[in-house]
This record gives sequence, structure tokens and C-alpha cells, in this order.
Amino acid sequence: MDTDARHQRPAGSPAAAVVHRLHECGETLATVESLTGGLLAAAIVEIAGVSSIYRGGLVVYATELKATLAGVPEDLLAARGPVDPDVAAALAEGGRRRCGAVWGLATTGVAGPEPQGDKPVGLVYVAVAGPAGTEVRRLDLDGGRDHIRSAAVIEALRLLAERIQVATDVDPAGAGRR
Repeated sequence: MDTDARHQRPAGSPAAAVVHRLHECGETLATVESLTGGLLAAAIVEIAGVSSIYRGGLVVYATELKATLAGVPEDLLAARGPVDPDVAAALAEGGRRRCGAVWGLATTGVAGPEPQGDKPVGLVYVAVAGPAGTEVRRLDLDGGRDHIRSAAVIEALRLLAERIQVATDVDPAGAGRR
């Protein structure tokens, strides 16, 4: 297992925890990835029983695909570029909407080895869109390309787990929000 943003190995599998919790709640998930290029989806689909909760995902590495496939507003991309908190939010919301899922989870950032415009290597945004809105988390990661990408996956799954917990606390029945 890879390490998180603090270079620590997570206890248990963050993907398994999310998959099992979504299964308990009867909710679904979609992913939209730029920086992680499919690693997030791969981490999720390696969990047994995932077919009951995972709707699918988009890998939108090219900037124009963020608009055409994930529905990110072109003017937002033109004004701020692909590595931006509002772009991350739009990716998560677009994935949720386009895949017909309760939850959308997205990643965007700079894995290196070179900065992207004025965005430094290690700047990452992960976002979750769900029944109660969207939350974005900024990560300032260090290390090489592989660590940045794998840490982004772990941190995205942690953010999703937190949001699911908040939603469950608000709606203890926690089931049937489709």
C-alpha cells in the first residue's frame, strides 16, 4: 500500500472502507480523474462487491476533455486552468451528474516532474460532490510523481469517507439517497 500526504501508510484500505460504507447506505459513486489518470478508479474497483456502488468514471487528462466529457465550464478552464479548486469541484459535480451517481469524487493537480504554468509540483485538489453539496481540499504534496499521485488517491478517499460520515450523521437512516 502507498503512503498518504504525511508519508504514512493508512490503517486498512481507504477504498474498502468507502465501498463498504456506500454499500451499507445504498448509494453510488462516480470518479473523474486528471492527475491520477485512473489510479482512483483502480483502487475502488479492486474491492470485492464494488459493482453495487460504482457507476463508473472518467479520465480527463487533456484540458479540453474536462469541458467536453466532465462538463467543466470552458470559461472557468480558460480563466484559471485545470489545477484550481473550482475546477476540482466542477469535475466532481460533473462526474456525479454524468454518471448518475449520488457521490462524485475528483482529482486534479500537478504530479511533475515540472510545474504546470504557475502551479507548483505537488499542488493537488481533491473534491467530493454529494447530496449536501461539494467540498474541495487542497493538498501540498512533496516527493516524486508516484507518491504525489498515490497520496492524492488516499486523500480523495479520506475526504469522501468524511463527507459520507457527515451525511450519515445528518440523516441517520443514511439509505436510499439515489
